Amino acid sequence: QVQLVESGGGLVQAGGSLRLSCAASGRTFSLYAMGWFRQAPGKEREFAAAVSWRGDYTAYADSVKGRFTISRDNAKNTVYLQMASLKPEDTAVYFCAADRRHPLTTVASLNSEDYDYWGQGTQVTVSS
Repeated sequence: QVQLVESGGGLVQAGGSLRLSCAASGRTFSLYAMGWFRQAPGKEREFAAAVSWRGDYTAYADSVKGRFTISRDNAKNTVYLQMASLKPEDTAVYFCAADRRHPLTTVASLNSEDYDYWGQGTQVTVSS
């Protein structure tokens, strides 16, 4: 079983940066693609970024491309989301998720339905 714990959220001014971390328990973390999703107040959860199990494939939503960078350190069982040039519209609860049903795939899904383990989320608030 995989448990995911996000950290690193907070309040930042527009144009600022934050780095989110997602620490995973379980020895098989390195086998799974990982994703970051976000949910703003009154909106549905949406895809932000994903990384393959080896870290050599990444995908981003158009809204964050060029500003966010996803990475992972399998030795530390941790996935990161480096966020730069933050905008007020990036305000949301950010969730990390693991795709345990498709281990060792060369890509990572953008579809939240492919992710079966989720963290509790961390709040990111960007002030204007």
